[in-house]
Amino acid sequence: MLRALSRCHTPVVRLLSPRTAVLIETVRGRKSRTDPKAKSKLGLVKTPPPVDPGEMVVLKERYTEYSLILRALRLEFKEQMLRKKYEEEVGSVAEERAKREAEEHRSLMALNDAENLRMFQNREQRMQKEAEAAELKKREAAILHQQELENYIKEKERQILLLQEEAKDFITPDNLDQRIEEALDNPKNYNFAIDKEGRVVKRTAFQR
Repeated sequence: MLRALSRCHTPVVRLLSPRTAVLIETVRGRKSRTDPKAKSKLGLVKTPPPVDPGEMVVLKERYTEYSLILRALRLEFKEQMLRKKYEEEVGSVAEERAKREAEEHRSLMALNDAENLRMFQNREQRMQKEAEAAELKKREAAILHQQELENYIKEKERQILLLQEEAKDFITPDNLDQRIEEALDNPKNYNFAIDKEGRVVKRTAFQR
């Protein structure tokens, strides 16, 4: 049990305390910049650790060797990158890239020409269909206009015939005396009343 408690990070007091008690943990804080120096460190003077001269010489030599190795590696990597860049720009890699770009350009131009031809054919077909539709619409409009004109002429002819029939009953200076005599010989009584349906409901006797 003691080994289990030693492996646990929770304080033993917290584990053994009853559940109903208030748990209080100590928290270690840090001093601020304005806090004074502790009394136990008032006379403390920090001195650097002693350095072995022989060890310092060895460390300087090793550091110099380390710096030279890293510099050589950086120069080697830089030379490789510059050589690769040069080959890509003016070397065999550039030539292969130029050939590949030219081939890609030719294939794209062929694809573009084929697409332009397809669009041209579609446009020609669409324009032809639109022209045929416009011509058909024009013919239909002409036929409709001709029918409307014929109907208009027939209507006017009918109105003229109707007026000619009605003109027979018109009173003119030539038949004025005749119409007066006919009216005197055949008197008509218009003194009557009609309902909403137009039927005569009351008539007054005619008086001469």
